Amino acid sequence: MTDKALFEPYSLGSLTLSNRIVMAPLTRNRAGPGLVPGDLAAEYYGQRASAGLLISEATQISRQGQGYQDTPGIYSQAQIDGWRKVTTAVHAKGGRIFLQLWHVGRVSHVDLQENGAAPVAPSAIRAATKTFVNNSFVEVSEPRALGLDELAGIVNDFRQAAANAIEAGFDGFEIHGANGYLLDQFAKDGANVRTDAYGGSVENRARLMLEVATAVVEEIGAERTGIRISPVSPANGVSSSAPQAQFDYIVDQLDALGIVYIHVVEGATGGSRDVAPFDFGSLRRRFNNTYVANNGYDLELAASRLAEGKADLFAFGRPFIANPDLVERLKTRTPLTEFNSATLYGGGSAGYTDYPAIAASSRP
Repeated sequence: MTDKALFEPYSLGSLTLSNRIVMAPLTRNRAGPGLVPGDLAAEYYGQRASAGLLISEATQISRQGQGYQDTPGIYSQAQIDGWRKVTTAVHAKGGRIFLQLWHVGRVSHVDLQENGAAPVAPSAIRAATKTFVNNSFVEVSEPRALGLDELAGIVNDFRQAAANAIEAGFDGFEIHGANGYLLDQFAKDGANVRTDAYGGSVENRARLMLEVATAVVEEIGAERTGIRISPVSPANGVSSSAPQAQFDYIVDQLDALGIVYIHVVEGATGGSRDVAPFDFGSLRRRFNNTYVANNGYDLELAASRLAEGKADLFAFGRPFIANPDLVERLKTRTPLTEFNSATLYGGGSAGYTDYPAIAASSRP
């Protein structure tokens, strides 16, 4: 088996990627005042621009969409200007970068919401999870159910965020429909017990995710739009009684929209690939554009799945934290540096931009 094909160019819509390695979104909680990405963020992403595609850390589309301390937004002019520094740094090194658009829904805390308001959700069911606020991990707050009259506003927030990201210079956008956040909450009946047009059936529970995808496609085009989904991940306390039927339907509709990729968490986010029975090959067969595989991939597994035709691009997450030159390390089979868990969230350059690249003399 050869891994050479992983490091060859790949066409993603109208973009040419330098290789098939994707940097997955990685929350680092380092936004500055006003939740603006700063100069350190530009340095951090620029260091990792050798990835075929960078996907930014999850970025909230509105104040209401925030669920963690010091995560960046894309709804103010200052945030747009901050992100422009990032895209400029990445493009200067020949890289490509998508912005991940995020609304956390119920995975939030009253201290992060305007005027101490309750977080919002499809149904008033508290998530069995914690969030990072006031420099510590705490239980999330009790949410309230969104009214029907509020949903169009959320769709429009996604649309406007996509337009703002265009202004900031991004090559495209990934809708965050995974990991127990708002769109995933609506899709899964463990979090959604609504009895209106957004609850109950497979079609109804998919409605908000698909309305958001349609709005973003209308705003910036299908070839710039991707989406992340996690059919069986229990992240942030979500569950689905029939994930295969739910996500086969969702992917059929996304394929009809013509979006450029689906980014699929295969198994439990950051955990087992075999958390629940699910045929990910069904999603691959239903979707005619790019399939981005995520969760527990290393060089050997990625090369094997590529040779078998099971995926087109392969997302690596935490290995990119301590290995800014991960692509080169994989290509030359250089041992990877382990990250310092104490510096994952918050802080400054330590554990963020100070991980060194391999020295030229140490390369095979």
